[in-house]
Amino acid sequence: MVKLMKTVQITLDEALLQQVDEVVQNEGTNRSAYIREILEEALKRYRIAQLEKKHREGYERLPIQPEEIEELELRESAQVWPDDEAW
Repeated sequence: MVKLMKTVQITLDEALLQQVDEVVQNEGTNRSAYIREILEEALKRYRIAQLEKKHREGYERLPIQPEEIEELELRESAQVWPDDEAW
């Protein structure tokens, strides 16, 4: 699968650009590849943060009830785990 890429222009201050250049030189890559990787990681962290926020808001709107906690604890105590040596 071929990814279509677009060229974009960004503005970086000299100190930041120098740091990026040092990293790409040490890593044997180039600015574009490095910045793409960093942006992908940042977007992944953003998506995770958004999901965690939705999860938290859901529990704030509809908190877990004491009887649900008891049921979860009962289920957990009933689980049987194999011995490590069996593996």
